[in-house]
Amino acid sequence: MNRIRWTPVLAWTLLSSTMALTVQAQETPAAAEAPPAKRTPDLTGTYRDSRSTLRRDEHRFWDKTNDWVFTGVAVSRTLDYFSTLNMRRRGRQEILLSNDAVDNHAAFATIEAAATGASIGASYLFHRYGHHKLERWVSIVHISLATTGSVRNYCLKTFHTTPAQDAP
Repeated sequence: MNRIRWTPVLAWTLLSSTMALTVQAQETPAAAEAPPAKRTPDLTGTYRDSRSTLRRDEHRFWDKTNDWVFTGVAVSRTLDYFSTLNMRRRGRQEILLSNDAVDNHAAFATIEAAATGASIGASYLFHRYGHHKLERWVSIVHISLATTGSVRNYCLKTFHTTPAQDAP
């Protein structure tokens, strides 16, 4: 049987998942790049800096909503991990991955972590290019699909094998 070497896969997964965490550290503050702001009064007469005002749909990437949404992605992927292992213990076959990948618990946990990192990375790309609604929807769809798959895994019946008949 041909065994897959998991060292490069593990290294790539760890690299990609940590990149999502370091994205915030690489952002430069807007005050260092922008020229001095003009102070203009808003409708209430309060003076605000022009660079501190955001459009209605703009927000910081690591805001409270994204924190909760990314936590939801991680929780749904964790649920998928345990539901898939439960399904394999009950004799069912994995559809999307090979059974060898799922049966190797460390590799499968790494795949699930990489999927979480990929979701955060895709959200960051949408955020970076101004698609703030799509940024949130990537995670919402990911949570929905992973949770639906987990519920499906738990709903599958256990695969029973019939014992072979004794030959005369």
